[in-house]
Amino acid sequence: MNYFSSDFKLGILGGGQLGKMLLTETRKFDIQTVVLDPSAEAPSRFGCNAFYKGSLIDYDTVYQLGKMVDLLTIEIENVNLEALEKLEEEGLPVYPSPQTLRLIQNKGKQKDFYVKHNIPTSKHQRFVGLDDLHQALNKDELDFPFVWKSAQGGYDGNGVQICRSAMDLVNLPDVECLAEDMVPFKNELAVIVARSTSGEIKTYPVVEMEFHPEANQVEYVICPARIDETVAKKAREIALKVSEAFNHVGLLAVEMFQTENDEILVNEVAPRPHNSGHYSIEASYTSQFENHIRAILDLPLGNTDSKVAGIMVNLVGEEGYSGQVVYENIEKIMAIDGVTPHIYGKRETRPFRKMGHVTIVNEDMTEARRVAEEVKNSIKVISI
Repeated sequence: MNYFSSDFKLGILGGGQLGKMLLTETRKFDIQTVVLDPSAEAPSRFGCNAFYKGSLIDYDTVYQLGKMVDLLTIEIENVNLEALEKLEEEGLPVYPSPQTLRLIQNKGKQKDFYVKHNIPTSKHQRFVGLDDLHQALNKDELDFPFVWKSAQGGYDGNGVQICRSAMDLVNLPDVECLAEDMVPFKNELAVIVARSTSGEIKTYPVVEMEFHPEANQVEYVICPARIDETVAKKAREIALKVSEAFNHVGLLAVEMFQTENDEILVNEVAPRPHNSGHYSIEASYTSQFENHIRAILDLPLGNTDSKVAGIMVNLVGEEGYSGQVVYENIEKIMAIDGVTPHIYGKRETRPFRKMGHVTIVNEDMTEARRVAEEVKNSIKVISI
């Protein structure tokens, strides 16, 4: 198949910032793209050959988009799987496959999958709703504290709540959910795995994530993680095991905990480009977005090594600001060596909404971390 400067059309379900960054790579290779997103203001709308506004969870909308393209991929998991299964049945290549997505979309099923495949993870219980969870507490089958997660549709800290007492249950939605044991951990780590349709597989270096204490969002992604080499090796080996168990194609971001005694526990996965791999655009030989394209088209995977230490800072909306976005002090951070901002193209800001990220590269990790702090304290995402 000739993908380059040809009539081949790649479909992408989802037109957010991940889609926008994927399109940078397709434009580099001159691959035609068709994007579907529910928002007319989606960041991807300018970077593709054809953009359609429509629901990602409506069967007919997803099916019709699939009929326009030669291969279909995603930048968000919450898509209509029945339509993808029908398209696959009719011969359309869909990566990651709907079978893989079905296991991952539901966090309860995802956790059961780890247990079944002897992949280390924290203990969990599944519940059909809040009544079911309350009954387990009343029968002493569940104890505080625990981590509550919505089984479907959670993202960026939404759909996750640490429950230390009955007070923390008051505002939880009555949805299918799970309760996970609290894990005493030293670090939150992630490994991105690229796997092609013919089974070629590569892992990116282990990254370390520093979280915002209130928003439950990643503030910094640090590559390489500041951990012992034996722990890093174990994390990469477990990520490979997870990838092969899911039989996924494309990118798989495997989020993990490093426990107090250096065990690695898998938290959850995302079958697509991921926030923890944004640093790779500037810091790696091959970015995560390029390797996703290479993997789904069964082209040779690119080198996943880093050229230089990289830190990514998320740009999120400041508390107390909603409306037309303004990036305060962006010129100030652009004057610093090794600093590259990525603005996603969302016109409206609101508290903690992901509006962009900044990559800091430096030969010296300590200096990169210092600059990252300076960037974080300088740039502010506010409104007019």
